[in-house]
Amino acid sequence: MINLPQNKKIILFDGVCNLCDSAVHFVIQHDAKDEFRFVALQSELGQQILKHIGINTVNIDSIILYEPGIVYYYKSSAALEISKSLGGFFLFGTIFRIIPTRIRNYLYDYIAKNRYKWYDKKEQCMIPTEALKFKFLE
Repeated sequence: MINLPQNKKIILFDGVCNLCDSAVHFVIQHDAKDEFRFVALQSELGQQILKHIGINTVNIDSIILYEPGIVYYYKSSAALEISKSLGGFFLFGTIFRIIPTRIRNYLYDYIAKNRYKWYDKKEQCMIPTEALKFKFLE
């Protein structure tokens, strides 16, 4: 498989989505333990990771949390795992686990379906600043 950092959690995100871009910046800002690395779903590496873990890109187009060699999460479960990893105040977000996954994902899918309409999208994937390049795998 691809040479991925084994000690980092990888967030695959929609690189042209403004909402996703804001979420990535939010995670970077609050990632005190430097646990996360990022890669756009649209990138070559993003597509290789999806293929490696067996995710059909027709079904998933927003967020995936991948812990290399261990496990992956998608949709609302990915968001909750990210919240859990950020720790501190964000641990309270995990209370949403009491809501059945099917219902959480229904709400997640509704937002994902409308994200371009509500938040617009970019012509190309985000290009990280020099200071943030080390957080991005591609």
